[in-house]
Amino acid sequence: MAKSSKGVFFCKECGYESNGWLGQCPSCRSWNTFVEAPAAAEASKGGSKSGGGATVSASGLLPAGAGEAVLLKKAPKTERERVSSGIKELDRVLGGGLVKGSIVLVSGDPGIGKSTLMLMLSGRLSDRMKVLYVSGEESCEQIKMRADRLGVGGEGLYVLAETNIARVYEQAGTVNPDVMIIDSIQTMCDDNVQGTAGSVSQVREITASLMKLSKSRGITTLVVGHVTKDGSIAGPKILEHMVDTVLYFEGERQLVYRIMRCVKNRFGSTNEIGVFEMTGKGLNEVPNPSATFLEGRPENVPGSAVACVLEGTRPMMVEIQALISGANPGNARRMCTGVDYNRLSMILAVLEKRLGLNIVNCDAYVNVVGGIKIEEPAADLAIVGAIVSSVGNVPVPADCAFFGEIGLTGEVRAVTHADKRLSEIIRLGFKRCYMPLANKAAVADIEKAELKKEFPAEIRFIGNIKDIRW
Repeated sequence: MAKSSKGVFFCKECGYESNGWLGQCPSCRSWNTFVEAPAAAEASKGGSKSGGGATVSASGLLPAGAGEAVLLKKAPKTERERVSSGIKELDRVLGGGLVKGSIVLVSGDPGIGKSTLMLMLSGRLSDRMKVLYVSGEESCEQIKMRADRLGVGGEGLYVLAETNIARVYEQAGTVNPDVMIIDSIQTMCDDNVQGTAGSVSQVREITASLMKLSKSRGITTLVVGHVTKDGSIAGPKILEHMVDTVLYFEGERQLVYRIMRCVKNRFGSTNEIGVFEMTGKGLNEVPNPSATFLEGRPENVPGSAVACVLEGTRPMMVEIQALISGANPGNARRMCTGVDYNRLSMILAVLEKRLGLNIVNCDAYVNVVGGIKIEEPAADLAIVGAIVSSVGNVPVPADCAFFGEIGLTGEVRAVTHADKRLSEIIRLGFKRCYMPLANKAAVADIEKAELKKEFPAEIRFIGNIKDIRW
């Protein structure tokens, strides 16, 4: 009687393996993250296989001598070749362009525009090189229809509607592309790995084989990944560890603006974002986000203030709106969009304690216009300005801008890159800036330069929220 294959369990968060199921992972301490991955036909015994007799093994893909230990000072040093994607905002996020032989994971919510961006990227690159666009979700006819709508074309663009990874490798060997796009990794399947398409074992093994293929043949591979309902990338966490770059494409589907963030980049910085606008003809780049987000801003209306926030190294001006209205005692609501709920609750408590505002029995609504999510505390001072304006029914002057972090005692604390923020405020024509007193030394040179101009920007340094006046 043949011995049944023994299954192994591993953690979806960190990849820790165990012979049995565990409630809590000993490595990352996460609960209920262990799933079973049958060990039958394991790729590790003969290399990761691509099915149909085509074997993607380490010996066939890795360069000679890759398994030999060498002294670091004698290790070969080569500069990674970068290729412009043809999309400036994407190049900005990647750190200058696509790196040859790298593997990039692009994730985002359904309908956010991942496939649209990948097809547009294929069109831009296909004028200079061969691109193989593999879709496991659409037929070639559907891809053609979408490409015509987006105005995408190119002599070197090949499309393949396939879910079997073995056939994908066969076509990659025939076409010999410079760039390969897999849309999406959850739709691909390997006949030699147990589990359905999108399962943990399938995603892990297919990503491993794609990584070996990219490194050995110098193919730049972009992999589209779905996300779960909590916003994390579907599949094992080890998927993010294996790839070179992880990009998140985010935004509200009802709104037109999309933000691309880089959370991992082995060849560049993770401090950059790209801004896009979704239109009927695809995604348009937004080179000047500040002017775009402030377009149509109402003037002389209480409850509106402009904040200068920093996304990566890019300063952006966004409008923050607040509405404070009466409510039944004990039934006050706190709702916010674009800012952290706990941060808003803290700011409301500070305003009530330090400024004496009676808002404990009032509904409080705060919104960041444009669907932008602000994660840094430098927007605190603008939130305070918008709330105070709404409570007092006194509009904030349209030429005012704010940035600064609020402490529990009401002090305005220093923020990073104050000089960049102030330069952006002046560039957009704001005549008055409220900023932390602790940042005065950081902007001394800019302040002196502005005082020499005919219409200088007035810089008001705030040490405590009690000092805010307009």
